[in-house]
Amino acid sequence: MLQTLHRVTILGPRLSFGSRPFSVSSILRANRAVVYTQTGDPSQVLTTVTYDALPSPAPDTLNIRFLLAPINPADINVVQGVYPAKPSLTSLVEGHEVFVGGNEGLAEVVQVGTGVSGLTSGDWVVMTKAQAGTWASSRNVRPQDVLRLPRADGLTEVHGATMTVNPPTAYNMLNDFVTLEKDEWVMQNGANSAVGQAVIQIAASRGLKTLNLVRQRPDLDDLTRKLKALGATKVLTYDDLADRALTKTIVKDWTAGKGIRLGLNCVSGKDTTAMARLLGDDAYLVSYGAMSKEPLSLPTSLFIFKNLTTAGFWQSRWYKTHTREDKENLMRTLVDLVSQGKLKEPEHEILSIGAEESDEAAGQKIRDIITKMSAGQYGKKVLLRFEGAQ
Repeated sequence: MLQTLHRVTILGPRLSFGSRPFSVSSILRANRAVVYTQTGDPSQVLTTVTYDALPSPAPDTLNIRFLLAPINPADINVVQGVYPAKPSLTSLVEGHEVFVGGNEGLAEVVQVGTGVSGLTSGDWVVMTKAQAGTWASSRNVRPQDVLRLPRADGLTEVHGATMTVNPPTAYNMLNDFVTLEKDEWVMQNGANSAVGQAVIQIAASRGLKTLNLVRQRPDLDDLTRKLKALGATKVLTYDDLADRALTKTIVKDWTAGKGIRLGLNCVSGKDTTAMARLLGDDAYLVSYGAMSKEPLSLPTSLFIFKNLTTAGFWQSRWYKTHTREDKENLMRTLVDLVSQGKLKEPEHEILSIGAEESDEAAGQKIRDIITKMSAGQYGKKVLLRFEGAQ
């Protein structure tokens, strides 16, 4: 008995379907990918397609199977066409060029082509090429676009899938701008974000103290307990910053009068302006996001009288400007933190796409969760898994 496999036809921003016969056993082992043909509203342009098994890898390439791939806010921005990094078209779907979603993910090496050294079947790898198209069950890639992830006690698939964006961002911001000694303070906003939680843990592993700013919320006490369990020293809300005299007194008391020399910003707007006033002399304010969608505005006096330095950080640029050895060292450092119990899995939810689900049902499931994420209805990291892929 035959069932129907949908064949892709490109018609504008969405994909429409013809059909051809396909066996039940093949459907249960089909490869899948989340694709789009032009940028726009993810609920309108994203769809899921089935594609054939990969052929044996050509020389100097390898075939990988993705185990988990995050759906990050930046990934949604890429689909919307409002993010600086752009994906490349691929002919993954026979006869058509499409964009495959996803930038980050953990994959397993399935087959290695001739001429590839340092990688073997069964190795775990992460992507070092930006916008590699990780929302797929399998891909053929160049060895220079992946990095082998060292196996270690306590290292889970979730750790691996989330290892190349948030923890490196936290680690590099803590190391690349100011040389901080034990018991010095770091201040950050967006402290409950994935990067913020990584900052807390990595700072704590180095004996640094953190002042963490979050928005006021009904469950503030629960959030504060959660952040302190990760290693946060102090937690304040943006509303607390409104009382400048009180805040300065409290912070001065906490830091024993020693100025805070590093501030990390992912919010911008007026809350970051208030936060910057708490920095000490010769401090750095490093921005890696602007969740408020407001500009960063700082008093000129901070530059004149406190010698404030401002800088931006983008992990994608770091990967472009650093050597493979630098990247390998960074991964080893982060894996070591995991194995020492100093870097936990992010709070997460796994979105599994069953092998028996139709492409349309799978696409609708993904569109629905991205719509909820875009509306701020998800506090957990969402990780995509395709079941039954070959």
